[in-house]
Amino acid sequence: MPNDLFSTARTATNDAVPLAERLRPTTLDEVIGQRHLLAPGKPLAVAFASGKPHSMILWGPPGVGKTTLARLMAGGFNAEFIALSAVLSGVKDIREAVARAQATLSANGRHTILFVDEVHRFNKAQQDAFLPFVEQGIVTFIGATTENPSFEVNGALLSRAAVYVLEPLSPEELEALLERARVAATPTLEVAPAAVDALVGYADGDGRRLINLVEQLATAVAPGRREPIDLADIETTIARSLRRFDKGGDAFYDQISALHKSVRGSNPDAALYWMCRMLDGGTDPLYVGRRLIRMATEDVGLADPRALSLTVAAVETYERLGTPEGELALAQAVLYLAMAPKSNAVYAAYNAARAFISEDSSRPVPLRLRNAPTRLMKNIGYGEGYRYAHDEEGAYAAGERYFPDNMQEVLWYEPTDRGLEAKIKEKLERLRAEDRHARDKTPDAG
Repeated sequence: MPNDLFSTARTATNDAVPLAERLRPTTLDEVIGQRHLLAPGKPLAVAFASGKPHSMILWGPPGVGKTTLARLMAGGFNAEFIALSAVLSGVKDIREAVARAQATLSANGRHTILFVDEVHRFNKAQQDAFLPFVEQGIVTFIGATTENPSFEVNGALLSRAAVYVLEPLSPEELEALLERARVAATPTLEVAPAAVDALVGYADGDGRRLINLVEQLATAVAPGRREPIDLADIETTIARSLRRFDKGGDAFYDQISALHKSVRGSNPDAALYWMCRMLDGGTDPLYVGRRLIRMATEDVGLADPRALSLTVAAVETYERLGTPEGELALAQAVLYLAMAPKSNAVYAAYNAARAFISEDSSRPVPLRLRNAPTRLMKNIGYGEGYRYAHDEEGAYAAGERYFPDNMQEVLWYEPTDRGLEAKIKEKLERLRAEDRHARDKTPDAG
């Protein structure tokens, strides 16, 4: 199998056709990369060999072959190929595509692969429009997305499609692709080793980006030149803003994850690094702020309640000042969160309670805990026997039960020994001891 992403079999000299299109593979054997999907016995290789297409979602970063694989499937399965872009298409376009597929099926029995690029950009109604036609077998749906389909593709469509994860191209694969692109675009010019390394770095795993970079260089170099393309050519020809940060894309979520884990791990410098990476890449600072608020409740909680108020204040400061002044407040918040004592006790207690409620029956509120604003309610026992905590010693009704009467008490909130929660834990243990003592004296109570 060739070692290049795109074969040199198609190296037409028609300069009107973009280089990436001229180098697009025409057979599966011409594709490199994605060996976890295309090697013998792997899922897509098996699908091609079976001759039986199935609906799927191809999830991966830009320039790794999603569109190419979809086109190759149409050829491999002898199917019609209809491509839609979710950026430009709507429900009307979907219906027209399905009508074409139905007409093709009726006319000659030929199946249709309906390819939707950037399917995550379709809203729920647009995604739902595919469902009946996928279920009826009128079309085989192939969606391409750079975003996590678990978040961006609705469950009904996701359940009817296999999800295949495509990976960025390795530096070795990019170097091979660079050589093939060079031969096609500038056959008389070599590329200096340092320039190769720079181009591969700029491409950042994206084959299409690399080909476009080579095409830009081919256009910029002087006619008749014989010296190799070097770093100076790259610096003067290619924009430097090539860091990968697809706002809303998978790299976006990876960096959010890294920021969150750095805060949780109490590493202020790493937390600041990831936050600045996100801001530099173009993410909305208010989105960063919302994530910091989540961290204040999930990972700091009652170990330091000031963390939440300080973070909310930082977000409000950004709303007032904007960029760049307001970003300093976000930096202050992220550093504070990283260094604050950590506790996920609130988060764990909330999740445990929600999980219990989702599985439990609907238990009635004990009569003593119900309010009794009317005479009728008082007459049937609402509020009877309620102990008003402020009238009790220490403003605590020791031994009182507040759960439903037919439910065992549970201890979801278990404060840690860190920060303010150490004092909360001490108080909670004292109150629970008072409860046990009171109930031991009156075992039939509650």
